[in-house]
Amino acid sequence: MLAPALVYIILLVGLPFLLALILSVTNSSAGSLDFSFVGLQNFRSVIQSPVFLRALRNTFVFTLVSQVAVIALGNILARLRMVTLFDRSAALGALPLGTGNKTERLFGYFTWHGDDTPPVNPIGDLFKTQVIALARHLGVPDSILAKPPTADLVSGQTDEGDFGITYAKADAILHWLLNGYDASGIEALGFTSAEVELVRRRLDSTHWKRKLPTVAVLTQTAINEFYLRPVDF
Repeated sequence: MLAPALVYIILLVGLPFLLALILSVTNSSAGSLDFSFVGLQNFRSVIQSPVFLRALRNTFVFTLVSQVAVIALGNILARLRMVTLFDRSAALGALPLGTGNKTERLFGYFTWHGDDTPPVNPIGDLFKTQVIALARHLGVPDSILAKPPTADLVSGQTDEGDFGITYAKADAILHWLLNGYDASGIEALGFTSAEVELVRRRLDSTHWKRKLPTVAVLTQTAINEFYLRPVDF
């Protein structure tokens, strides 16, 4: 669903034309909608709140719960959220906004052709801890900031539980890796070798998720593929 913190940030910087979709699923935690409405209570524009997956509730989703691995089910639900988002945006002549942060993107913690799909992402170059700091600076309620981050697609799931490391540590290690530090240099800053290896492995193993589909290059005019000068006609 549209992250409540991002909704607050957009409202506070003055974008009254924003429209929010609350995309809850049958597996969402009991408090998720409450937190969403806290984030939306001062919304200055239209709130579109479809009952997500209502038509599938007694067939597709509940059948899959017992038949498909948890990760696969989460990916299916993430993509169905985007089906809803793009369908509504087309009907309303609107532009979908993404809510993925830099940490999630570098960890590959998103569904390909799911939550990475929107063409505009206002917070895609901010680490999770930076998003929280910005939200706190702008006055986002503590009830939202203190809520454990979760995709909320599987009951009891949290981001940090999936990662095996906190956002605070992951962001710091990612920062140093992106700035050219090697493992020993980062460990000298107070991180364990296991923490550094975990983050480095997630970063190195998910490059493919941050790229468009690979095209077999057959000419010098391959769209965005030619290695000397990527071009788009």
